[in-house]
Amino acid sequence: MKKFPALLLALGAAGVMAPVLRPATPAAAHPNVILILADDLGFADLGCYGSEIQTPNLDHLAANGLRFSQFYNSAKCEPTRASLMSGQYWQDVGLGVKKGITMGQAMRGAGYATFAIGKWHLDGNPVERGFDRYFGHLSGASDYFKGNASHRLDEKPFTLPTDGTFYTTDANADHAITFITDSRQAHPEKPFFMYLAFNAPHAPIQAWPQDIAKYRGKYRIGWDQVRALRYQRMLDLGLFKQPGGLSPRPDTIPAWESLTEKEKDFEDLRMAIFAAMVDRMDQAIGRVLATLKAQGQDQNTLIMFLSDNGGSPYDRGRRGTLPDPGAAWEYGLGWAHVSGTPFRHYKRNMFNGGATTPFIAHWPAGMKSRGAITDQRGHIIDVMATLMDVSDTTWPTTFEGKPLAPLAGKSLRPIFAGEARPPFDALYFHLMDHRAVLAGEWKLASDWGRPWELFNVAQDPTELSNLSAKEPQRVAHLTALWEKWWADKNPALLRSGGSEPAYRRLQDETFRTQGGNDEPDQAATKARKKKK
Repeated sequence: MKKFPALLLALGAAGVMAPVLRPATPAAAHPNVILILADDLGFADLGCYGSEIQTPNLDHLAANGLRFSQFYNSAKCEPTRASLMSGQYWQDVGLGVKKGITMGQAMRGAGYATFAIGKWHLDGNPVERGFDRYFGHLSGASDYFKGNASHRLDEKPFTLPTDGTFYTTDANADHAITFITDSRQAHPEKPFFMYLAFNAPHAPIQAWPQDIAKYRGKYRIGWDQVRALRYQRMLDLGLFKQPGGLSPRPDTIPAWESLTEKEKDFEDLRMAIFAAMVDRMDQAIGRVLATLKAQGQDQNTLIMFLSDNGGSPYDRGRRGTLPDPGAAWEYGLGWAHVSGTPFRHYKRNMFNGGATTPFIAHWPAGMKSRGAITDQRGHIIDVMATLMDVSDTTWPTTFEGKPLAPLAGKSLRPIFAGEARPPFDALYFHLMDHRAVLAGEWKLASDWGRPWELFNVAQDPTELSNLSAKEPQRVAHLTALWEKWWADKNPALLRSGGSEPAYRRLQDETFRTQGGNDEPDQAATKARKKKK
C-alpha cells in the first residue's frame, strides 16, 4: 500500500491539493467507490432480501455481486453515521465524529475526488470535513417535497424549487450524476469517492402518487402474512445456512384481524407509501448506475449498499391526511416488524431486527462473486478499512499534528475475493440502555435495560431461544468482554431512555405508546442544531 502523508491530509483538509503530492500509483488503477446508505430500511425491505417491493437495480447489483447475511450497524441513524464515517466505534469518536477523520478526508488524502450527497447528520458541513462537493440536508430528517432550512449545495444554503418538481430522493440522484459527470470531464484520470446517503425511507412517509399506486392494496393481507411470504422468499434465496424460524408477532402488535376495516385500509396505505419510497430510491440508484455505464465507469466502480438500522417502530408526528404531500406520518410498529423479518425488535435495539443490515457489494473488475451470499460477519467499522485497502493507502497515524487511533475494523476485500477473512474476536454494541457482544457463534444481548440474554446465533439467527440459564459461565465470560470494552467509555452514555414501544391505533391522539425518548444524545444534538 502507498503511504498516507500527514501533509497531504492537512492540505486536503484546507482545500489545497499540490500536484507533487499526488499518489505515485496511476489513479486509473484504483476503483471509483460509491457508498450508498439507506435510512430506516429493514433487513427484509429489498427484493434480493425477500421483499415484495420492486428494487430491480439493487437486485441487479446483488445478482452480479455479493450479499451478506450477517452485517451489522449501530442500530440508529446518528451512531451508525459516526461509526461508518470514522471507521471506529461511535463511542470512541463521539456522535458527529468529534475525534478522528472522516471518509472524505481519508479518500481525499488518497488522491480521490470526494462527494457527499443526502443526509449528513454529523458535525459541520461535509465540505468542511474532506468532501469536495456536497448536496443534501445537514439535519437528521427532511420533508421530501419541501425540504428544510438545512439543505445545502456545497457550503451555501440551497433554495428548493417551489413548482412541485422537487423530491429529495430524486434530487440526490440528480446531484450525484452532476458531480460524477463534472469530475470526469475536469479530471478524467482521477478516481472518485461518493457517499450517497438517502433520507429514504425515513419518516415522514411521503411519495409520488404514481409510485404509491403500484403498491396500494398489496398490504391488505396484513403484516403477519406479508412477513410469512418474505420469510419464505428468504429461504428460497438461501439467505440463511441454518434458518432459525420466523420470530412471532409480539404482544405489542395487534392481530391484523382485530383491526377495523378503516384501520386495515389505512395500514395498507401507510405501507404502500413506505414501499413507494424504497422503490423510488431504487429508481434513483438506477439512474446513477446508468450514468456510470454511459461513461464507461461501471466495471471499475466498487458499490457498497447498506442501511443505518432496522425498521423504525415509532408512530409520532401524525400531521395532515395521507397521502397528501404535506402530510407527515410514520409507518408504525406493525410494518417495522415486517421490515425486520425474520428477526426480533427494531431500530435502536441490539437484537438482529435493529442492528442487522442488508449489505450488497458490487465490483465487476475486482470481485469474483456473481450472486453469492456470504455468512462471514461484517460491521460498519469495516467500511473505512475497505476504502483504505482498495485505494492502496496506509491508514495515517496522525492528522494535523494529532494522533489517530488505529482503525477498529478490517477490510472486506478478502471476502469480496471469495476468501475466508479471519473473524473478529468480538464485536461490541451499545446505545443507551441497549447492549450486545458477539463472539463466534454466541451473542449476549440486552434491550431496554433488561437482563442479559444469550443466543447461539449460528443455530438460532432469529434469537428465539435464550440460553443464559443453561450457560452461566458463557454469560459471565461474554459479560466480562463487554465490560472490558466499555471500561474507557463515557459512563453517561449508558442510561435508560424509555420502554418498548407498542402499536398506536389510528384514533389514539397521545404519545403514551411510543416508548419514551429515543434520542441517544439529546443535549449534543440540540447544541449542534443551535450552532447551525
